[in-house]
Amino acid sequence: MALVVQKYGGSSVADASCIKRVAQRIVATKKAGNDVAVIVSAMGDTTDELLDLAEQVSPLPPGRELDMLLTSGERISMALLAMAIANLGHEARSFTGSQAGLITNSAHGKARIIDVTPSRISEAIDQGHIAIVAGFQGVSQDTKDITTLGRGGSDTTAVALAAALEADVCEIYTDVDGVYTADPRIVPAARQIPRISYEEMMEMAACGAKILHLRCVEYARRFSLPIHVRSSFSTKEGTWVVSDPYNEGTEMEQPIISGVAHDRSEAKITVVGVPDKVGEAASIFKTLADAEINIDMIVQNVSAAATGRTDISFTLPTADSQAALTALKKIQERIGYESLLFDDQIGKVSLIGAGMRSHPGVTATFFAALADAGVNIEMISTSEIRISVVVGQDGVDAAVAAAHRAFDLDADQVEAVVYGGSGR
Repeated sequence: MALVVQKYGGSSVADASCIKRVAQRIVATKKAGNDVAVIVSAMGDTTDELLDLAEQVSPLPPGRELDMLLTSGERISMALLAMAIANLGHEARSFTGSQAGLITNSAHGKARIIDVTPSRISEAIDQGHIAIVAGFQGVSQDTKDITTLGRGGSDTTAVALAAALEADVCEIYTDVDGVYTADPRIVPAARQIPRISYEEMMEMAACGAKILHLRCVEYARRFSLPIHVRSSFSTKEGTWVVSDPYNEGTEMEQPIISGVAHDRSEAKITVVGVPDKVGEAASIFKTLADAEINIDMIVQNVSAAATGRTDISFTLPTADSQAALTALKKIQERIGYESLLFDDQIGKVSLIGAGMRSHPGVTATFFAALADAGVNIEMISTSEIRISVVVGQDGVDAAVAAAHRAFDLDADQVEAVVYGGSGR
């Protein structure tokens, strides 16, 4: 008997009929002889609707109260799903994140899991019940307040709980048939990837691929927990995320490039005329770190000999841009920089693949493809298995499609389907 942890996203439980279909899939897994624990997201666009409602009431809602509001979406899903399973003749118990033992720090809106104590979940499973857990939420170890894990946090809930329960697999059910070489909405000929490594999936998640949350892949890699990405709308095999996809009893040859990811949720800030002195860049990024702002790509221009000044550009989540601008303006007089430039009309396009380690010419092919498509590159960042570029937002689609073609990633026939419309 295997222990299977399943996670269903918002599009999979969008309405009553979807919830009934998910319940049937869960019961089928149970009837196959498995123990089952399930994590659910809020129904459809419930979280966005709750956020809009909060903004109508208060432009700056307190973090504690916003978390109390947002977590209600998952509680609705878990209760309805438990009812649907009961209607099929199986007993299910629903649990909030705190009842399930998801212990977090106290950072409202972006809490991190620091411990999982799933005794109540284990007890329910031992008694033959199906455990239903509300995703995206936990309880602060210090304040005992309800917290949320940030958007996409239900993925992290699922993997963290699966690791704590020592599950055999964590199945992430979404509205596409697995992980694809590119977003099917931009590249209809994108191919499904049968197996992919943790590090490749982490790069894709970090670069904007919304199929899995970055933190959930990090968690899975730490505990060597297999993730099986599948669609709740079909019975196709999906994609396995594992430690070594090319050396696990398969005949697959490692591809040079696994996929092309893109992200439209970033902005660029340029600090103009920074004095070229030791420690100035450190002061700028220390200020941003103190404001809890994550920086992605950084470029510093060569100092102008005549002025002894330089420009520093960096990208960050658009949602954090106003906080970053406010923090930087507070240190303008102390640093002595001239001005700030802000651009939110950008996008990031990334080429990902472990095979590029041993294949020269990948960068040249990538840049040539963008040039042929008429896409101008503004910034460049690389890792051992990734090349990322910042381009104008109106050039993102063309860049993704061009890179996909340049590395022969197009499928022989169109097969990518987005059943629910969101890709998560």
